[in-house]
Amino acid sequence: MAIIINGEKVEAAGKTLADYLNGAGYDTRGIAVERNGEIVPRSRYASTLLRDGDRIELVHCVAGG
Repeated sequence: MAIIINGEKVEAAGKTLADYLNGAGYDTRGIAVERNGEIVPRSRYASTLLRDGDRIELVHCVAGG
């Protein structure tokens, strides 16, 4: 079972969003997550189950001017 993360097929269906992000080494304080066109609040990462066919976009927040 696969999902698409930033355009790449990833075998992560069945995991929670928090499990995937932590396992992949993401710092959740510096990213925004969109799942199937909707923003996922950080407070729901641990309860958001990734399902086969989900499309996830991860956006890194960068400071600067």
